[in-house]
Amino acid sequence: MPAVVIGVIERFVEPDLRSKLKDADDDLRLIEDLGIDSLTMMEIVILVEEVLTLTINNDELRNLRTVGDVKTFIDCKVRGLPLPRPTKFLPIEHIVAVMPIQPPFLFLNEASVSSTGANGKYKITGQEFFLQGHFKDNPVMPASIMLEALGQLAVLFLLEGAPTEPGKAIGANTIFFTGCEGVRAHRMCKPGDILTLSIKPKRMKMPLATFEGAIRVGQEKAVIAEDITLTFAYVEVAAAPAPVEARAAPAASSEANPPLRVAINA
Repeated sequence: MPAVVIGVIERFVEPDLRSKLKDADDDLRLIEDLGIDSLTMMEIVILVEEVLTLTINNDELRNLRTVGDVKTFIDCKVRGLPLPRPTKFLPIEHIVAVMPIQPPFLFLNEASVSSTGANGKYKITGQEFFLQGHFKDNPVMPASIMLEALGQLAVLFLLEGAPTEPGKAIGANTIFFTGCEGVRAHRMCKPGDILTLSIKPKRMKMPLATFEGAIRVGQEKAVIAEDITLTFAYVEVAAAPAPVEARAAPAASSEANPPLRVAINA
């Protein structure tokens, strides 16, 4: 099914952008990365409907922002499964507002969170404090910091995308790193590189959540982590106050309701 979807999308993408679809990265954005506008999206939908013999409601298209969104959406439609929650795209302002980790130790410039995982980006500027000594005259992003960035993306998923219990939320100050396994570094990352991060939950049962994670630079693998485990806890969510309904004052009557009683009942 993913191959069919990618093949349909590829027909409507400019030739110089088709190379981006070769690895079928789920975090490729339809508008920003592939140049697909709303009219082109409608053409893609019409062809998908013909090829897969299904019907797609126009309102359902509003939340399709990435290749991964499209693949998941089509798979759910074909299999008759409930549609997943829409992907949330989070700017740096929102990330800073919700994350317990703050600059200069925050390594996410932007992120997107869905029910199946999270993606993020971070540009190595060369001004990071740790690059002043790592290494002398040869700044290289430490592998431990890249693992930290993946861990931060996992924290963001717990806060913004993970399922919770009724009346509870995952507390930002309850999340801590516990361990990682199966870590491999494939390339050096240096100032100017844009790190593309992705994490997917593997197991989640309070108090532990385990993720798999990866970092790429362009189409090149940089870091792979088979298991990143965090600990977390739920906190009570304060119930919103019930709205107070305004009551209409009873009709005034000079005989049945003297002025003083009207004022009391108002």
